[in-house]
Amino acid sequence: MDPDEFRRHGHAMVDWIADYWSTVAQRPITSQDPPGAVAARLPLAAPERGEEFPAILADLDKVVVPGLTHWQHPNFYGYFPANISGPSVLADLLSSGLGVQGMLWATSPACTEVETVMMDWLAGLLDLPERFRSTGTGGGVIQDSASSATLVATLAALHRASGGQWRASGVQRRYRAYTSTQGHSSIEKAARIAGLGADGVRPVEVDPEAFGMRPDALRAAIEADLAAGDVPAIVVATIGTTSTTAIDPLPEIGAICAEYGIWLHVDAAYAGAAAVCPELRWTHAGLEYADSYCFDPHKWLLTGFDCDAFWVADRAGLVEALTVMPEYLRNAATGSGAVIDYRDWQVSLGRRFRALKLWFVLRWYGAEGLRAHIRSGVALADRLAGLVRADDRFELVAPHPFSLVCFRLRAGDEQSTELLERVNATGRAYLTHTRVDGRYTLRMAIGAPQTTEAHVRRTWELISDTATVLVGPEGRHS
Repeated sequence: MDPDEFRRHGHAMVDWIADYWSTVAQRPITSQDPPGAVAARLPLAAPERGEEFPAILADLDKVVVPGLTHWQHPNFYGYFPANISGPSVLADLLSSGLGVQGMLWATSPACTEVETVMMDWLAGLLDLPERFRSTGTGGGVIQDSASSATLVATLAALHRASGGQWRASGVQRRYRAYTSTQGHSSIEKAARIAGLGADGVRPVEVDPEAFGMRPDALRAAIEADLAAGDVPAIVVATIGTTSTTAIDPLPEIGAICAEYGIWLHVDAAYAGAAAVCPELRWTHAGLEYADSYCFDPHKWLLTGFDCDAFWVADRAGLVEALTVMPEYLRNAATGSGAVIDYRDWQVSLGRRFRALKLWFVLRWYGAEGLRAHIRSGVALADRLAGLVRADDRFELVAPHPFSLVCFRLRAGDEQSTELLERVNATGRAYLTHTRVDGRYTLRMAIGAPQTTEAHVRRTWELISDTATVLVGPEGRHS
């Protein structure tokens, strides 16, 4: 494909995406295909001869689109938002077109330096502690996801806790990680990858109403491990847990970590974006204790996947934990110590020019535009919570400080389960579920850029009407 062909077909591709965004609200949110249907529409082998681009483009509608779940649909309320925006898509196109491999500063200085500055911009927008800025001892890097950020934090914490000896031969000490019972599954996965074993993560009980980690329970778990001769290495606290967006009490947790010299990583994958709004920064109280912190712009900040923003207070400790320097990567710039090589801040060697997405999004929307997006989601969640509260057949099951509302039918798990299944089967809305105190709970996560109050209101009407079929107008099972 020469540049002229690329230009012509590229215009057609951009038109296709624009048309998709314009019509996504009219599509069923989830695919109606059974398992294997998409694969059955594909040939059994690659073509012997190349095909024309219009034929490839046409097959998007025939093969791919029928098998999609439309995450950008205004009535997609499952999991957490996976925001996308025009500036982000265009930046991804540019990144792919440049084809930069940014493993070292020397392999593309702009890739590294734009990323460093963008992470400082983000730190400023969220009003993060100064210790996370590149102008001090810390700094930020873009990981692919919060899961990778947790793994990197775990590796750095183990390196520090062991004095660099945690994987040395003959060392038999056991290291421990701690998180609440509401912590993300990636914390256990990170512990497994790091070699802590199946019992390497200590689950800490939560407050029965707010669902945040109990500091007294954390202290008790640490004391028990110390008494057993184990080494507490890392505590992972959460701002906005996946089930209910609970907030762990960072001031108390941070003080405990400081007392015992334990690495504190704060996972704010979804909810961290809220801190662009000054009125929501109370959720970050105590962050000054953190050794590392992350959030995902690809969830609620209009930036396409993958883009996790990860900061450390001591970049030297992180680099020391992860650096391996083969001869073929040595170069004058790295040897001078005057540059950042982000390959030493992550598990993989290679890295794309992901900072372009942040640069484009931050410049296009500005702080005001990003705050308006977050505030819209929070306001819509407040209105939804009011509708739930006004219907005696339902109950709210957790606080909703951000844009996730958790609720269920008072009639019980069976009815709540059937309610979700029936609502999702209509193709007009999509919600997911969790369990809170063992009980089945519906989760409605608002945040898609196209979602308006009218969408939320109509979705609630669908939920309410479906509930009437199941339990009647006053909550009696029919």
